[in-house]
Amino acid sequence: MSAQIFTPRQVIERLVAYDTTSRESNLELIHFVRDYLAGHGVESTLIHDASGAKANLFATVGPMIDGGVVLSGHTDVVPVDGQDWSSDPFQVDEREGRLYGRGTADMKSFCAIALALVPVMLEHGLSLPIHFALSYDEEVGCLGAPDLSRHVQGLPCKPQALIVGEPTEMKVVNAHKGCCAIRTTVTGREGHSSETHKGVNSIFAATELVQYLANLAEDLKTSNVNERFDPPYTTVQVGTIAGGTAGNIIPKETTFWWEYRSLPGVDGAEIVADFEAFASETVLPKMRAVHPESEIQITVRGEIIPLIPEDGSPAETLVLALTGSNQTYAVSYGTEAGIFQNGGMASVICGPGSISVAHRPDEYIEISQIEACTEFMHKLIKHLG
Repeated sequence: MSAQIFTPRQVIERLVAYDTTSRESNLELIHFVRDYLAGHGVESTLIHDASGAKANLFATVGPMIDGGVVLSGHTDVVPVDGQDWSSDPFQVDEREGRLYGRGTADMKSFCAIALALVPVMLEHGLSLPIHFALSYDEEVGCLGAPDLSRHVQGLPCKPQALIVGEPTEMKVVNAHKGCCAIRTTVTGREGHSSETHKGVNSIFAATELVQYLANLAEDLKTSNVNERFDPPYTTVQVGTIAGGTAGNIIPKETTFWWEYRSLPGVDGAEIVADFEAFASETVLPKMRAVHPESEIQITVRGEIIPLIPEDGSPAETLVLALTGSNQTYAVSYGTEAGIFQNGGMASVICGPGSISVAHRPDEYIEISQIEACTEFMHKLIKHLG
């Protein structure tokens, strides 16, 4: 297979063109990367999910020895459904010094820049390796990263650092909140709305649970504060709620999704346990007094491990030196970094683009950010050469 040479811009265009919305397969993108690397003599390992429709990719450029650096990124993107885009979200469009397209900021540009520089890595001759770790389904709960982390732990060599290229405007982030999504389904008893005493209104019960979460959200604003974060406290919010079938029918089932974003050191499991206790000890008994088969089902989905700051870690020290900075930051969004750190890998977040434009219509990345990340990659290659 002949070696292909691309500029960072060209690889960004190729990756954005693949619709890797989390509900879709990412294999077309993964196979492109695998074949591109193979053309340069770099072998890839694919780690598929149970369905076989998605895969992580791991590859190493340079010698398989201790002391290398892992460049980590996710390949999936959030949906564009219902968003009013000014251009095709899966075709890069340049306007006023920006590249527009789904995933340009979050976070295909980081992956593309690193991949485009593989020929430079090979030409330079690395004394220490650069590893690529591309995952699936980060946007729906970091589902691919645990298997990828285990793969890194099983390598015959130990990397010194891992860089997650989420959009930080090339600032060095050494801490982020944990996050957990929870689905709660309340099942009551339907009936004619003229006979409310014979039914169990699932919407009423659900709103009692939602009010508990609203009160908790207020309490958390002052119970544990860390000014490094914005906001500086653990947050709770309800994202969606749906229930009922008609205005004259007592609603049998109501489902709502809620989440918490916890500061490092805050026990998220305790938040869920307290909610479960309120549901089972306060709300459910009142429901079952009317209809014994009433239920409240609470399902934890997509838990994201917080990134704990490790001042002076190999990852932090390296990336601060490469960026020429002496300051680290904390963010409130979640990434896969905490998973890799939990697996024993020194990890930080540093990538091009701004999180403030991610997930929105007309997502974009400043061309100046692409240039800054490209310069960063050249410094990394030189450092490991």
